[in-house]
Amino acid sequence: MGVTVLYVEDDREIGNAVSADLREREYAVRWLESGEGALEAAEGCQLAVLDVMLPGLDGFTVGQRLKRAYPGLPILMLSARTSIDDKLQGLEFADDYLTKPFHPDELAARIEVLLRRSGSVAPASLILKHLEVIPGSSVVKEAASGREIMLTGKQFQIFSYLLRHLGQILTKEQIYEAVWGESYIEGDKTLMVHIRYLREKLELDPAAPEIIETVRGIGYRVRA
Repeated sequence: MGVTVLYVEDDREIGNAVSADLREREYAVRWLESGEGALEAAEGCQLAVLDVMLPGLDGFTVGQRLKRAYPGLPILMLSARTSIDDKLQGLEFADDYLTKPFHPDELAARIEVLLRRSGSVAPASLILKHLEVIPGSSVVKEAASGREIMLTGKQFQIFSYLLRHLGQILTKEQIYEAVWGESYIEGDKTLMVHIRYLREKLELDPAAPEIIETVRGIGYRVRA
C-alpha cells in the first residue's frame, strides 16, 4: 500500500496491539510513546493517529503543531474522554475523533476514509459482506456475480452518507438533514421507508439486515 502512519500512544499494551494490527493491514507504522519528536517523525507520513493523554505534551498540542507543520496531513485523535467539549476541542484541528475502547476494524475503517479524502490512496473496491462498492462512484454490485444493483438517487445518497461515516452510528436527524437538506421532523417516516426499500435491494435477507444496521432508539450504521 505504501502508506506510513505516525502513531503516538504511551500505553505499551495498546500501542503494541494497534501497531501489530495496522502492520497486518500492510501499513508502515512509526510508533512513538510521547509527543517528543513527533514533528520529525511525521516527515513522509500520510496520516497521524494521536492519543490525547500523553506524558509531557498532550495529544491536542502535538496535533496542533503537526497541523501547522503539515497542513495536508490527516489527523485522527484517540481518547478515553467522551465529553462533547473534548471532542470539539480535538475537531478544531483534527480530521476525526475516536473514543476508547474501539474495535480495530473501526480504527482501520476511519483511517481508510481519511486517506481516501486526502488523496493518499486511490479509490478501491470496498467489500461489505456480499456487496462490492466503488467509492466515489454510484456503482454497487453483488460481489460474487458482478451484477450491478440499481439504486434510486435518494437511496444512493443515503447509502453514500452511511459509507462516508463507516462504522459510526448516525442519528435519523443527521441522515435526513444531510440527504434532504431540511430539518427532520420527529415522527416523519420518510427515511424509514427509504431504508426499507434500500434494504430490499442490498440485503440478502431484508428482515435480518447485515449491511445497514438499526441502532434502536438512535438511528443506523453500516459496519466496516
